This record gives sequence, structure tokens and C-alpha cells, in this order.
Amino acid sequence: MSAVLPRTVDRLAAGRTDAARIAAAWRALALVEDPEIPALSIVDLGLIRFVNVKPNGYLEVGLSPTYVGCPATEVIRQSVRDALSQAALGDFDVTNVLSPAWSSDWITPEGRDKLHAYGIVPPERSVSNMRDVLRKNLPVVCPRCGSVETETVSEFGSTPCKALHRCRTCLEPFEYFKCI
Repeated sequence: MSAVLPRTVDRLAAGRTDAARIAAAWRALALVEDPEIPALSIVDLGLIRFVNVKPNGYLEVGLSPTYVGCPATEVIRQSVRDALSQAALGDFDVTNVLSPAWSSDWITPEGRDKLHAYGIVPPERSVSNMRDVLRKNLPVVCPRCGSVETETVSEFGSTPCKALHRCRTCLEPFEYFKCI
């Protein structure tokens, strides 16, 4: 979908090189918070797969959902459109990128640090089967006290991509972002 901007904005965008538009787009997108985990940006989560300029001059942004059917996808897409419009970068398209499917490996090191600081245990590694996603019998370190004396309360936390755990040491609940 394209955003049509006023001619004055188009003239501002036209004065920028492609590299400057791409860099400005990345900066704008880095400010877009994930609606389910506001401590992270969509760039931190690795949801933005690419930003480039198409031959017709449109800026193209590749957006991957964490999983097909994620209820936050349309909110994120609109936030991307809003951020690019406010950055006055000219016409743009936001493209769905479903292949390869998003992986928790794409979360940036900064994003992993932010997850931990927010009280959500970041995923350790990607997995290839559902048994590993569910982490049966594998301890998750409590983000608050560092104990491995934890238990799974529910395989699904506030969102399907997180599991709910409880620390047996400090008794605090916490979420684990699943390896996908």
C-alpha cells in the first residue's frame, strides 16, 4: 500500500539521496515500539527485513510478522506507515515478507538486552521442532534473581510467542520469549 504525501513533502524527499532516505527510514522505524512489548522497537525484534529504494523512487520496507496470524501485525503495519509519513521520506510501500519466516534469531543483541531488562527472558537459540519450542524439562533463568529454580506455569503467556514461568526462589512470575 502506498502513502501519498503532499507535494511539499515530495520535494523535501526528492532532495535526499537514496542512501539518506534509507538511513532516515531506519532511524524512523527504530522509534516504532512493538505494541505488545513497548520496551522494544520493531527493529530490535528484527521485524524490518529491508529498506530500499525501488526503480520508481518509492521507498520499500519489508515487514515480517513474528508469526502468521499475529494480532499485532496490522497495528505494526500502520505504525510503520505513520513513522515513514512523519519522517517525510516521500512515497513508500510496506511489503509483507513471509519467507523466510521470522525467527527469534533476528532479535538484535540490543533487543535481547531490552527484553531481559523488561523482565522477559530472551530466546537462547532458534529451534527446529515443537518439542524444543516448548522447552520441556529445560530450566529458564529468572530475569529478576538469576535462579534456575523455575517452573512453567503455562506454555502461553500474554501472547502466543511467550510462555509464562514462575521462579521458585523469588516467587515472581515472568515470561520467556519462545525460540521460533
